[in-house]
Amino acid sequence: MSNIQPNGHQTVSLLDYGAGNVRSVRNAIQRNGWDIADITDPSQIESAKVIIFPGVGSFGNAMQILHQRGYVEPLQRYLRSNRPFLGICLGMQTLFTSSEECSSSSASSTDHSTTQTIPGLGFLPGHVTKFDKAHGTVPHIGWNGRIYHQRSPVFQYTKEEESVYFVHSYYVPLTEQIQSWILSTTTYGNVEFVSAIQKGNVVAMQFHPEKSGNAGLNIIKGFLEAAKNGTLGNTQPILPQPNATTVLAKRVVVALDVRSNDDGDLVVTKGDQYDVREKSTERGVRNLGKPVALASRYYQEGADEIAFLNITSFRQGVLEDTPMLQVLEEASQTCFVPLTVGGGIRPYTDESTGRTYSAVEVAAQYFRAGADKVSIGSDAVYAAEQYRDRCTTNLKGLPPCSSQSTGIEQISNLYGVQAVVVSIDPQRVYVDDEQDVIKLREKGHEVLYIEDEGRYCWYQCTVKGGREARDICAVTVARASEALGAGEIMLNCINMDGQCKGFDHVLMKAVCTAVTIPVIASSGAGTAEHFSRVFTDTGVQAALAAGMFHRQEVGIDEVKAHMEQNGIPSRICYASNKL
Repeated sequence: MSNIQPNGHQTVSLLDYGAGNVRSVRNAIQRNGWDIADITDPSQIESAKVIIFPGVGSFGNAMQILHQRGYVEPLQRYLRSNRPFLGICLGMQTLFTSSEECSSSSASSTDHSTTQTIPGLGFLPGHVTKFDKAHGTVPHIGWNGRIYHQRSPVFQYTKEEESVYFVHSYYVPLTEQIQSWILSTTTYGNVEFVSAIQKGNVVAMQFHPEKSGNAGLNIIKGFLEAAKNGTLGNTQPILPQPNATTVLAKRVVVALDVRSNDDGDLVVTKGDQYDVREKSTERGVRNLGKPVALASRYYQEGADEIAFLNITSFRQGVLEDTPMLQVLEEASQTCFVPLTVGGGIRPYTDESTGRTYSAVEVAAQYFRAGADKVSIGSDAVYAAEQYRDRCTTNLKGLPPCSSQSTGIEQISNLYGVQAVVVSIDPQRVYVDDEQDVIKLREKGHEVLYIEDEGRYCWYQCTVKGGREARDICAVTVARASEALGAGEIMLNCINMDGQCKGFDHVLMKAVCTAVTIPVIASSGAGTAEHFSRVFTDTGVQAALAAGMFHRQEVGIDEVKAHMEQNGIPSRICYASNKL
């Protein structure tokens, strides 16, 4: 197969084994002027000139699929032939001898005594291991830097200080065996791990270039250009600065609440405590713009992540919601940062055919449309209630009490915990009677004391867009969600939503203390200072806003400038190079 097409474009062979969001990789390749040939048969590996393997999901599941499809031996031969290859995230990890990430074990298990070892492709010597909770929140999610060990044509168009996007729970440790091939390392907590490696024309990176903004697009550009020119293997060792470290940036997330207006068009809306209609006699749905156009604007302005929240999805199934899938497809063409979608991620029965789709099948629709993560709301509360009922003691510190029946478990086992965000929507309920405080704690609710107000309260979870309260608290749902396999918590507060008075720090601190996965603060931001304060006062790794950005009251650049002034690390965005 020639890598030159009749139209003069080069062709990349894409190894898409069917898990996770590969659409963004496709868009990044095409943005750089290359065509794509999908590998659907092992024989295509033998004849390929350039291969990109964007691995998403769990190591065990990926290797199982590669074996089932007969890809393992052809891939091993291709790698040994020293032809251009780019492995991304899991695509890098599969190059090594083995991993302890087994898809059949619980995604959140901390019992390393029963860890299984899964063989990889064996092109590089080494064992992929899991971050310990002592290293920091796990997964390692967000924008981090790189310490260069070699110069490579892959990085010729990027600045050394540019951050890239990571999302992973497992990493490749530094060893003497691979020292001469390491391109860059990254630090997280007290661990320094391999973030990019190159052996001859085989290049791999732990981070996601297709989700790393302009920096990532230029990394893909550097790889493709060097593969075309035959200069890919021209690496040059350099000495890293002694005691060099990198810093994980705090993320600024923009949320787009999407729903149909009265004319049936999808619009971005915002309201006070879920009331999104104009305060007029017509009471039409408040229209703040079109989802794709707004998302593209926020990407250009430096948003670190974008979340599409389908706020009426509990009334219908995702397969009836083709316009929302189209929004993701179109947004992924111009937004090369992580995209989260929430709403409707649950088992669904098609009324017209009677067929029932699992939560995994529903999530797969979103992933294939361009989402990197799915956010589960109401169903996460129901799953937490079931989890609580199965456990007979305090949830804190318990090993997973798994049933494998919930959407959280099923999606995280197939796609990895980093693909599952749980969105918690509690309301603050005050408790003024000491006996009521005792009773609530006996039921397992976390009752907190608010010093500024001199009162007790608990945070009661709601479902169905805040319309129905449940007898379970936010801290319990967060703990159960982590145990079931969620990789991140999006933490809202109904009382603060739309108030522009800042985030609920009491709630944020309580949940950050209760879990070891990243927490995104949501609800209440109205100024740049609100971001800096929640990052300084609580343990959240990201903070989210909607209305203040939509109304252009505060810019993303203003938020990041305020963060920098207060010593809070943020991602610096550079202008795009011409592609």
